[in-house]
Order: sequence, then C-alpha cells, then structure tokens
Amino acid sequence: MISVPQGFARSTVEREGEPGAAWLAQLPRLVDELLEHWGCVPDGAVMHGGVGVIVPVRRRGRGTAVLKVSFPHPGNVHEPDAFAAWGGRGAVLLHERDDERFAMLLERVRPSTLAEVEDGDEVATVAGRISRRLAVPAPPGLPRLSEQAGAWEEQLRADAEELTHPLPGSVVDEAVETVRELGHAQPDTLIHGDLHARNILRAEREPWLAVDPKGCAGDPAYDGGTLLKARAVVLLEADDCCKAVHRVLDVFAEAAELDRGRVQRWAQFHAVQAAFWGRRHGFRIARSGSRLDRLTGFADHLAKLLSEPRPARGAAGGRRDGLGHR
Repeated sequence: MISVPQGFARSTVEREGEPGAAWLAQLPRLVDELLEHWGCVPDGAVMHGGVGVIVPVRRRGRGTAVLKVSFPHPGNVHEPDAFAAWGGRGAVLLHERDDERFAMLLERVRPSTLAEVEDGDEVATVAGRISRRLAVPAPPGLPRLSEQAGAWEEQLRADAEELTHPLPGSVVDEAVETVRELGHAQPDTLIHGDLHARNILRAEREPWLAVDPKGCAGDPAYDGGTLLKARAVVLLEADDCCKAVHRVLDVFAEAAELDRGRVQRWAQFHAVQAAFWGRRHGFRIARSGSRLDRLTGFADHLAKLLSEPRPARGAAGGRRDGLGHR
C-alpha cells in the first residue's frame, strides 16, 4: 500500500476536518483497488497537489501514466469532463476515469512547472497559448460561471461592509460592475477555471500541458485573472510593479487572442476577491502572520492599480507566484 505524504494528510485534515481524516484512512486501500482495476503498478514516489495524491504508475504493456485520486468535493467533479472534451489538446490525456471515487488515470508529464521559468514573458505567452487551445465549445452538463455571478456580487458587497480593509468604494464598485456587465452573459466556452503557472507542466508529447482544471464554461478572459494573482510573489519583487503587472496582461491577452481590456477587468475582479478572501480565510501559502499581511496588502494594491487607466505601453523590467485559493 502507498504511504500518504504527511504534509498532504495534515493539510487535508486542517481543511476538511473529520471527513478528511476518514477519507485519508481508506485512501491506501482505495489506491490499491484502482491500481488492480486499471492494470497498473506503482512506478515512483507518491506526490500530491492541494486536494489529491498523484501516484506514478506503469500500465502493464501500455507505458507510463499517473493515478490521481482527489478528496470528494464539488470543485473536483468536472475535472475529467474537461480532460475528455480536450482530448489531449493543450492538456494531459485522460486514459481512465472513476467518477464515484474521484479517480483518474492520466498521461504522465514532468514535475517541472511553468512557475519555475524566470522569463515572465515566456510564462505569460505559454499560459496564453494554452488558454487559447483550451477554449473549445463546452460540453453539456458543465457548471457555467455565469451561474455564479449573483453570488459573486453578493459576496463582494458583504465583504466590503463586514471586513476591515483599505479598498476605496470605487474599486469595489468596479469589480461589481465587471460581474454585472461580463459575469451574467459569458460565452458557452470550456475554460480551465484555475489557469496559473503551477498548473502548466513540461511534457513529452508537447512542450507544455495543463493539469488540474475546474472544468467550467465561461469567458476565457477570466483565466487571465487567475494567472495574474498567482504571480503575486514574483510581481512583488519587480522593479516597477505597475509595468510588470500590465506586461503580464499585455502578453497573455495577445497570446490568448483575447480583448486586453476584458482581461484587465477580470483581473481586477480577481484581485478584489483575493483581497477579501485573504482577510477571511488566508491563502494557501500564508494562513496568518506577516506573510499573509504582505500578500493581502499586495492584493489591495493590485485591485487599485487595475482600477486605473492602463498606462502607456512599454517594456516592463524586473523578475516576474501567490494569491490562489481553493
């Protein structure tokens, strides 16, 4: 049986409580059953993401793959649907699926992620090109981001009133306007839903492939915001933060063939969301303390910066990850 990584076990119990502990207790047996069912043998150390374990395997007579088993959660339901719709176009191939047990057998890729690339333009370009390739007609049955618009607006208003924060009313109002104007009438397009540099990995079949999609239908420009907020740690170190932020949006929008203004509006919405989320819940990489304060302060700064008119176009200096939350 596999050994569940201690860090993964600890974070799962912290996040999910008793249900998480119960799931962890039966996870090794579950993995064994899936390996037997799909004719695989372990082929490397067990890895993990935020919500699931990844077991490198060798398929009897059919090469290598990875077994991914996720904690049962509504946010994980449509991941295999997205992979099936893409069929390997810009994302890893889905070999097998067991929806009842939140398990998939997937194409194996390298452990190196796009977040390890130091060239910020390359990061934004690769992410933009992946976004463009993933933007295909959404299959029926997927959740629509447009269905969340009402809840987004309600939460933004509640956070603005209930939390202590420095965001001007005009900055919050701009995020609300984005929800009202762009949120309710989004295209019926399959998007990743959590596209950032750590969810794009080096591969053999193609240079880069996406993993860990949410599997939802909506505006591809929405993913520009998820990319930007996940670059927070790097952007904090830029010599000119304003130029660096706008450079990410410029390059991503061009590579993804998206309207630049629309990408900025979604990015501003994501920044306001992140500023409030951090105050209520903390972030995955910082739950409390000075690091959380620094990241929350950066989210505030980003929300204000993206509410302002875009500066004259020019090159951005400095190194170009973050504010992602589940």
